[in-house]
Amino acid sequence: MKTIVLKFGGTSVGSIERIKKVADIISSYKKKKNKVVVISSAMSGVTNDLIRKSELLSNYFDKAEYDTLLSTGEQVACALLAGRLVHIGYNARSWLSWQLPIITEGPHSGARINRVVVKDLSKYLKSGGIPVITGFQGINEKMRITTIGRSGSDATAIMLAKFIKADECIIYTDVDGVYTTDPRQYNQAKKIKKIFYDEMLEMASLGSKVMQPTSVQDAKLNKIDIKVKSSFVNKSGTLITGLKKDFSDQIITGISSTKNDAKITIVGVKDKPGVAASVFKPLSDNLINVDMIVQNISLNGKETDLTFTIKSSDIIKTEKLIRQNKKISFKKISFDKNVSKVSIIGVGMITTPGISYRMFQALASKKINILVISTSEIKISVLISSKHTKKAISVLHKEFKLD
Repeated sequence: MKTIVLKFGGTSVGSIERIKKVADIISSYKKKKNKVVVISSAMSGVTNDLIRKSELLSNYFDKAEYDTLLSTGEQVACALLAGRLVHIGYNARSWLSWQLPIITEGPHSGARINRVVVKDLSKYLKSGGIPVITGFQGINEKMRITTIGRSGSDATAIMLAKFIKADECIIYTDVDGVYTTDPRQYNQAKKIKKIFYDEMLEMASLGSKVMQPTSVQDAKLNKIDIKVKSSFVNKSGTLITGLKKDFSDQIITGISSTKNDAKITIVGVKDKPGVAASVFKPLSDNLINVDMIVQNISLNGKETDLTFTIKSSDIIKTEKLIRQNKKISFKKISFDKNVSKVSIIGVGMITTPGISYRMFQALASKKINILVISTSEIKISVLISSKHTKKAISVLHKEFKLD
């Protein structure tokens, strides 16, 4: 008898009709004699509504009470789902995070799961029951409810799969898997059958909304294979795994792009040891994430131009911090919000020469100018004008035979 963890996202339980459909999906696994553990997110829109309520009451709503408030969304969804399962004849009940308990550490709204006590849960599973457990939350050493970040229900499912030694962990969402690129950007995008943890981690960090990077990292660290499926259509999904067997020889697995990047160039910075640290320390202190970085030294070796990217929403704050920074001097500073980062991702490039050339040549064939380049073992990213994003995705998709 297999033990299967099923996680359902907010859109999957977004209405009473959707909850009935999810109960039928759970029933299909029970009919195959599986032990089933269910994790549910809040109904879509509920968490945002709770956040709005807290903002109407205070600009500095207490963090502990904020987590207590937001955790109620999952409680409602789990009770409704468990109630439906009982109605159709199953032994089911909702479990709140503190009833297991799920032990977390770290700050409110950003806690991480440390361990899950599964003694009572295991007994309930053995008796044939279906536990419906609140995702996204746990309790800390002070017995206060904590939340583990938006989309944290994925992390809950992965950690539960680890502690109960589940055979499968399936994430049900509103898409039927991971695609080679965003289908809204390129209609020839193809669903990926299997993808490595590291590839999925790169795609998630570059903007793929299927899973959060922290959840993928948890799966990789704990060697938990994940299957991503849709609760709306009955189709095979995407397997996220570390196993190398049965993989094709595809060099590039996927292409990602961003929409909200901005490029900053500081011209004529006096070049001396520690100047880069002086530029980036205030940004780090103010939680501004810096991504691509290029430094060019002048011919006389006395000045440097520093180019980097940030989120466009951080431009005003970044400019203010740079202009107020007394530890650096420069001639001018420029900003460009009309840029997009396009990345190719694939473990195959580790052992395949010429990938950079093929990428750059393909972009050049469409007269797409590259502004900044950054690389890792399994990723090459280029910054281009945002007006060329769709064209870049199309030509790269064809170049690496992903159509």
